[in-house]
Amino acid sequence: MKFTIRQLEIFLCVAKFQSVSKAAEQLCLSQSAASAALQSLEKAYGVTLFDRQGNKIKLNAIGHTLRKEAETLFAHCQQFDDALQLHSDIGHLRVGASFTIGNHLVVRYLAEYLNKYPEADVQLDTANTPEVVAKVLNYEVDVGMIEREVQHRELELIPWKEDELVAFCSANHPLAKKGVLNDDDIKAARWILREPDSGARHTFDRALSGLLPDIEIYREFKHNEAIKSAVESGLGIGCLSKVVLQNDFRNGDLVPLKLANRDMTRMFYFALPKHRHNKAAVEFWIALCSKMSE
Repeated sequence: MKFTIRQLEIFLCVAKFQSVSKAAEQLCLSQSAASAALQSLEKAYGVTLFDRQGNKIKLNAIGHTLRKEAETLFAHCQQFDDALQLHSDIGHLRVGASFTIGNHLVVRYLAEYLNKYPEADVQLDTANTPEVVAKVLNYEVDVGMIEREVQHRELELIPWKEDELVAFCSANHPLAKKGVLNDDDIKAARWILREPDSGARHTFDRALSGLLPDIEIYREFKHNEAIKSAVESGLGIGCLSKVVLQNDFRNGDLVPLKLANRDMTRMFYFALPKHRHNKAAVEFWIALCSKMSE
């Protein structure tokens, strides 16, 4: 194909106004640029589309014949452009989220997001933090939501919201009535925790760094619900995000435990590839999650 859509547009505009200068003004081009594009089109096909006499230009017989074909073709191009614009504005979104965020927070924001983009296909992929980061870097998701800071030269992190880990036990556990655990209590307990690569485990290890060699890690699970069930069954005590435990504390199934002089706070982050095309749906999602978390 020897012509461009821009040349087609210029041809139709000159044909409409019977004037290169008026067409150029309409298309925000210089007159010389419009004239050159028209001449290049004619030269490419070895045809003359206009009769020229001095500064006057008039569509000739060949131009008249081709004008209707050009109008139909250009209309199809505009329809295709509109379809692409609609698709980009429809809000399709792929979210990669850590288990805690995906299972307990993302669902809170979906209804509001779908009010903005009712036709959107929102795909949620849950995994642990390193797996989510890998999906972000491989462009398998549009935005990641993770539970700890990760350093990578191709990754951009945007701080989102603060979270806190809470130690807990079953209602009939001997520590339930104690409330606050000292270092001896922490070392004597059997701990049921998330796997080492998870955001929750990273925060736990940081907060208890001086005691880790003396702590009994009895079981490790990848999923929060497995840990809660094991703790409720009396196998040991656990430590998870307060987001995961609120209903259990309210129902009395599990009991919160405070770890004396231990900072259990952490930050959640949005994770994005540094080299990316801006996407309105991603920007709206980040703004929405940030606003609803205030």
